[in-house]
Amino acid sequence: MSYALSYIAGTAFRRSSHTFNPAQFTILADNDYYSQPHSHTGTEKNPTRFAKFPTTLRGANKTGLGSSAALVTSLTAAVLTHYLPESDFNIATDEGKRKLHNLAQAAHCAAQGKVGSGFDIAAAVYGSCRYRRFSPSVLKSIPEAGAPGFAPALTKLIDKSTWDFEITKEGVSVPPRTVLRMCDVDCGSQTVSMVKKVLQWRESNPAESKKLWDELQSRNERLGAILSEGKLDESRHAVAAIRELIRAMGTQSSVPIEPESQTNLLDALMEVEGVYNGVVPGAGGYDAVALLMKDDEATEKRVKDFVAKWSKEKGGQVRLLGVKGEMEGVRKEDISEYNGWIS
Repeated sequence: MSYALSYIAGTAFRRSSHTFNPAQFTILADNDYYSQPHSHTGTEKNPTRFAKFPTTLRGANKTGLGSSAALVTSLTAAVLTHYLPESDFNIATDEGKRKLHNLAQAAHCAAQGKVGSGFDIAAAVYGSCRYRRFSPSVLKSIPEAGAPGFAPALTKLIDKSTWDFEITKEGVSVPPRTVLRMCDVDCGSQTVSMVKKVLQWRESNPAESKKLWDELQSRNERLGAILSEGKLDESRHAVAAIRELIRAMGTQSSVPIEPESQTNLLDALMEVEGVYNGVVPGAGGYDAVALLMKDDEATEKRVKDFVAKWSKEKGGQVRLLGVKGEMEGVRKEDISEYNGWIS
């Protein structure tokens, strides 16, 4: 809020006609962002997208979908859309998305201690894409929020076109009749602390880590090409090669990026008919697994039946989430989505 309102003040208040009328915000999180073993969320018994929790947000386990980035991006977009005229901000335009990306990245980096790739914010703004992050030095010109000179420095930085990130939408796709799905593994991981440990290992072992990082980049690009070409038979081996390096990174940094329990779950899911491959997404850990699978009801039922059996036998809580991979990023929602929450 400090970043969004400071930017608005620096942008719109140049015009004396602009006013800062009071506003009330209700923040809702889609059910798939948080583990909910206490309810039947996502089924016909509880069809609402925004179920009430019997716990505080701090006590809820995340499913690993990038909830913090989604919250920062959507709240920033909502505040800018509410207070700024379309001539200054419109999320339907390329310029609007660029401003939103820059402001959300700056705010999210401040909240996360400047840790992370920035990809989750980029995906929230632009949708599925290939992303090359901006240089960390871009943010060095901003004082701490509330410090003298913060607002004008922030406004100047957000409006600059010198951010060196790259967004590529071309060549980012999955083959027809396939879909990217996620299974929640109700445990939750502390992403920031995990990332910090990996980065500490990287700084302490520059040559070794660079070699691993470069090879991982090469294998990721290879997988992207395979999927774009629709070569599903080759994707399983390509994903296995990526997971091999992820486990090596985890071992060398002493961080459970792909823990043994997740390895066992993924390997078992690979045997389910209609499932092509899967990984532990994002920063890794115990949050979730992502699957590339056939987009049909029969495969969905087989996966749901499998994870229900797995949960019962292993004593955990694994469930297939309703969310699916999409190409679209930020957008205005139909107000009817929030019936019962707003008057």
